[in-house]
Amino acid sequence: MDYFELEAAVESWAEEKGILDHSNPLKQALKTQEELSELMEAIIDEQGGENRTDEIEDAIGDIMVTMIIQAKMQGMTIEKCLERAYNVISKRTGKMVNGKFEKDA
Repeated sequence: MDYFELEAAVESWAEEKGILDHSNPLKQALKTQEELSELMEAIIDEQGGENRTDEIEDAIGDIMVTMIIQAKMQGMTIEKCLERAYNVISKRTGKMVNGKFEKDA
């Protein structure tokens, strides 16, 4: 499947499971936070020498699922949100500090 087919499949799955009708944006954001914590845990373990590639891939996918559902709940699309963010960051200036991009004030 291509990305757009996957996105549609996620939205259909969320509809079938009752997530769109029986959850809300705050609960979905908490689910995203839970999945992000799993990603961070896997990254920390991998930096410690463990091979956690499968868990990292799974966590990134789960985060995407929660974000697709969040966007749908908000009447938005991931594409529109990503485009909006890119239009801001593409003009951003800054520099790398200790391995992290710090934007100019």
